[in-house]
Amino acid sequence: MFEKFPKTRSTLPPEFQAIYADQYKENRDGGSKASGMAQNLESWMHRKVAADVQSGPARSTLEIGAGTLNQLEYEKNAEPYDIVEPFHSLFESSPLVNRIRNVYDDISEIPGGTRYDRIISIAAFEHICNLPEVIARCGLLLSAEGQLRCGIPSEGTILWKMGYTFTTGLEFKRKYNLDYEVLMRHEHVNTASEIEEVLRYFFSDVNVSVFGLARSLSFYQFYACGNPQTERCSEYLASIR
Repeated sequence: MFEKFPKTRSTLPPEFQAIYADQYKENRDGGSKASGMAQNLESWMHRKVAADVQSGPARSTLEIGAGTLNQLEYEKNAEPYDIVEPFHSLFESSPLVNRIRNVYDDISEIPGGTRYDRIISIAAFEHICNLPEVIARCGLLLSAEGQLRCGIPSEGTILWKMGYTFTTGLEFKRKYNLDYEVLMRHEHVNTASEIEEVLRYFFSDVNVSVFGLARSLSFYQFYACGNPQTERCSEYLASIR
């Protein structure tokens, strides 16, 4: 099932490369009207992911693709808190950076004996070319009762495409006179169904919620994954060395 991985990201044309860094930061910050609207909708994912730490004892946490640290505003009892985020410029100026214990550029840098009560990710798995490797490593980094909790856009569905086409896509076209679909094909290398397939291979318990009517008619999806298949995780990682 993993023949298509690792995926190869499409090359951006020069005119897209020239604006990429600024546009990426603006999108993460919600710095435009359309991206701000998108962030309001995305708050559903943030709340679902953080629902398990609204009360009770503190739980050690690893966030994959932490970006500007906007998830930390929802994480009341998550500590210590480590992140995987290679683009340091996204979070270095955040007022929440002092809550971070360790920063890793790649999940493979985390010492093998490390264990987390929860590993979380919001709108990141659709971007990761070597997704099975990342999910397998998550399975081995979780404590006995730990969970992988992730929110993803419903990439690959008609409702999701219509949503960004008539909001962010239109704004992008007006501002740069470029086709937003080119940028999306570069960024979103995995569909929601592919992500779910990988999660179900490495985890025995996978619970799903959707922001919409069904997976195929939704904007976002949330997965709470427990009971990792550690043998599968180890075998897959050994097979790609």
